[in-house]
Amino acid sequence: MRQRAQLHRNRYKQLRIDMNTQQTSQGLERLVFDNKFTRELPADPEQKNFRRQVEQACFSRVRPAVVRHPEKIACAREVAELIDLPEFECESQRFADVFSGNALLDGMDPYAMCYGGHQFGNWAGQLGDGRAINLGEVINKKGDRWILQLKGAGPTPYSRDADGLAVLRSSVREFLCSEAMFHLGVPTTRALSLVSTGEQVMRDMFYDGNPTLEPGAVVCRVAPSFLRFGNFEILSSRGDSDTLRALLDYTLRTDFPHLGNPSQEVYLQWFEEVCSNTAEMVVHWQRVGFVHGVMNTDNMSVLGLTIDYGPYGWLEDYDSDWTPNTTDASGRRYRFGSQGQVAQWNLFMLAQAIYPLIDEPEPLQKALDSFARQYTSGWNTMMANKLGLSEYRPAGDDELIAELLNVLALLETDMTIFYRRLTKISSATSPDASDSELIVPLQDAYYDPAQLDIEVSKKIAGWLRKYIHRLRTDAMDNTQRVQQMNSVNPKYVLRNYLAQLAIDKAHEGDYSMINELLELLRNPYAEQPANERLAEKRPDWARDRAGCSMLSCSS
Repeated sequence: MRQRAQLHRNRYKQLRIDMNTQQTSQGLERLVFDNKFTRELPADPEQKNFRRQVEQACFSRVRPAVVRHPEKIACAREVAELIDLPEFECESQRFADVFSGNALLDGMDPYAMCYGGHQFGNWAGQLGDGRAINLGEVINKKGDRWILQLKGAGPTPYSRDADGLAVLRSSVREFLCSEAMFHLGVPTTRALSLVSTGEQVMRDMFYDGNPTLEPGAVVCRVAPSFLRFGNFEILSSRGDSDTLRALLDYTLRTDFPHLGNPSQEVYLQWFEEVCSNTAEMVVHWQRVGFVHGVMNTDNMSVLGLTIDYGPYGWLEDYDSDWTPNTTDASGRRYRFGSQGQVAQWNLFMLAQAIYPLIDEPEPLQKALDSFARQYTSGWNTMMANKLGLSEYRPAGDDELIAELLNVLALLETDMTIFYRRLTKISSATSPDASDSELIVPLQDAYYDPAQLDIEVSKKIAGWLRKYIHRLRTDAMDNTQRVQQMNSVNPKYVLRNYLAQLAIDKAHEGDYSMINELLELLRNPYAEQPANERLAEKRPDWARDRAGCSMLSCSS
């Protein structure tokens, strides 16, 4: 009887799997594609996939590489819903086949974009989607347009001497960080899925002449647009004003229709909006302690979305000079404290690219000046919110914030924990308490409490007394203040070492921590008592370990 019952259970289980697979297949086939980009913009006439310079075209058609054994590792249910796919529909082999690149759905028109870029301040010429292939543009039931893009799906005409593939470790980081940033409230591209390929990929992680084989993977990225500053730069650099105008007109009609029909005036309005969106994005980076690591112009979205999660990192101990990118270790061009300045420089490069369509420098300069004002204003407001202030008062808050940043840098201070624990200081806190008593609520934020000598403690406590005085002059009561602070200062971020732990397990075939972190980071501002360990400071073993401290562009 037991054997018969087990047989029935097995048959029922298989029936459920078959039914889900059928439903999934049908769900995928119901996706509606409207490939406006490839329909309206000039294409590369060459159909063969080989490395080359592509001129007078915005893209090249190319099919993803076929992989040996695609297997879904993780799927973000919220992103699946954006394209009208229920979560259960992500469980079939058909899903893994499509989002590894092994199968194409009806209506897909895969292509790689042509763009250039300034890398570390130098013009690099043609770059393009070297390991990214856009599958097509899905129109959901709401009429929203979402582009599906595979990263790590094989070579394209823009791959130069690379293979166009991606390894598991970098793909895990991209998948998790895309979704973590969204739930933190940071403008970003999204990640639908993470699929292993069953292939081995050769990578020299440290560029030291010691390449090794690593498991391969593909991430499906999702965004309304993947257009970058570099898409416009490459056309301008080649003097191709006709294609440049066609691309900008397309961008206006598709992603900025509220600005009206294309004209010189509307081009300027568009640039102003790009400046504004970029300022907002970078202010959010500074708020949560995110360092992009490779802010080249080809990694800057015209929609103001965080794009291309390569050698990024989270500012754990506060250091305005920190960069996670080994390539940038000496110059530190893309360090945390310079991200606003770099964004403005990149916008200047975009202004130069569209200048042939405007032919007047003054309005472009005016827009760039407005970026500086918007960024400064946004940053000041952001800092006031982090401190639980109802408003930013230039007269005294400039000094208060400047002193705070100096205090944070006095010793290794965990930025995320510091701001979260600062809620324990209120207007009711006695400024007459001793230096050591005032600092007690912040103790957990310091990597080495032994560094809190008399001089350092005096400086920290001195700032806390000024902060208490400022709170007593603010209109917000303590309950409101704590709520505000906890809504902008996350409890959980994708700490570099947490991502590495998930990668280590994934390399052993255990994907549980990827999904654990995905779930954790859906609610980064909430207290999650069962997950307190995931809010802890970086452990000592991670201080200098690759993947936890600095990364290369191959990471």
